[in-house]
Amino acid sequence: MKLTALLTGASIALLSLPATAETLYLTAGKFVDPVTAETVNRPVFVIEDGVITARGTANELRKPSGSTSVDLKDATLVPGFIDMHTHLTSDPEDPAYFSLSFSDERQAITGVKNARRTLLAGFTTVRNVGASSYSDVALRDAINEGDVPGPRMYVSGPPVGILGGHCSDTNLLPSEYDVAGENVATGPWEMREKVRRNIKYGVDLIKTCSTGGVFSKGTSLGAAQGTLEELTAIAEEAHARGIRVASHAHGTIGIKNAILAGIDTIEHASILDEDTIRLAKENGTYLSMDIYNTEYTLAEGKKNGVLEESLAKERAISKIQRDSFTAAVKAGVKVVFGSDSGVYPHGDNANQFSRMVNLGMTPMQAIQAATSLSAEALGKTGELGCSDVGCRADFVAVDSDPLADISALEDVDFVMKDGTVYKRDGKPQAGVY
Repeated sequence: MKLTALLTGASIALLSLPATAETLYLTAGKFVDPVTAETVNRPVFVIEDGVITARGTANELRKPSGSTSVDLKDATLVPGFIDMHTHLTSDPEDPAYFSLSFSDERQAITGVKNARRTLLAGFTTVRNVGASSYSDVALRDAINEGDVPGPRMYVSGPPVGILGGHCSDTNLLPSEYDVAGENVATGPWEMREKVRRNIKYGVDLIKTCSTGGVFSKGTSLGAAQGTLEELTAIAEEAHARGIRVASHAHGTIGIKNAILAGIDTIEHASILDEDTIRLAKENGTYLSMDIYNTEYTLAEGKKNGVLEESLAKERAISKIQRDSFTAAVKAGVKVVFGSDSGVYPHGDNANQFSRMVNLGMTPMQAIQAATSLSAEALGKTGELGCSDVGCRADFVAVDSDPLADISALEDVDFVMKDGTVYKRDGKPQAGVY
């Protein structure tokens, strides 16, 4: 007993000791800076407590005494990627009806697996837009506490939307079950109440839907969901509490309604005309357009048990959305990186980079979409998606120039988040089980 008491006392003493902050001296062959749209040769970054405290080149910034070198030789560094549209608590291989059997706890555990995969793919920050029973809130908190490895998460919890709608209801069950989704609401005041409920339980943003969707039974992609008054109530309530709103919207009417309501980001934005593009540009609305996942859905969806109704909608919308992406980029609309992971396997997020370039972006624009521009959409300019003094020390590295071949980003060799190395030489580091 005395030994137990002694060990316990020693443990308490050790826990009470102040943590010693390690200073890192990070070097590489090149650095692609999305903020200045320039490439820097022989970059050097000094990192303390997960934040960049000095930046320069090997010729001008010497290694601080007592610091630890992280030398990436001739590799090319880029700020850690941001994916603005993920669903970490779900997998594409899960058939629609079978997924009804998954408990909230099971979905949270699925999120742990997918968070690790996403981080090791170079995505140090994600926005999770839609998860039942606040499982994404729990996952975010576990990552922040260091209990599990994963990206920095901004989460929406259960989406807010209409009865029978795409993102907030359960349309697979017949009427005798009499089941509605967690945040189904009718009318502006009910919508406000659901926003308040989500904020009470710890979300970072609000997700809603202003059209039907590919993977919801009985909804139309072009049909509007929610009135302008309802969408405006959602946006006003969220903005009054200092948080932003994302709206799933495929069809033109629903996209316009969301923009006019003051919603911050439009997810999918599949059917754009000139007037809608002009409206988005005038209002500074961000478009998050998932142009890679259609390939996976059409190739693997039937095998995975995707309903034929959903496959038909995907076939109908895929080219239209890609044409809309090209038109939006050409017009200078703010298009961020949003992949809709969970519709395709997590960890393959970076496959979207090459599609963005093929459909009209330059390699630098594609990198900016996944770094500085997404940080701007999150309200995190100067903290994320950058590598200046004061930015979080989030980096990825590859062994070739992504500006020459953007597909190099599909297989990153090095991942650092908040100054901690999670992957090096293509291998997960200790602690990333």
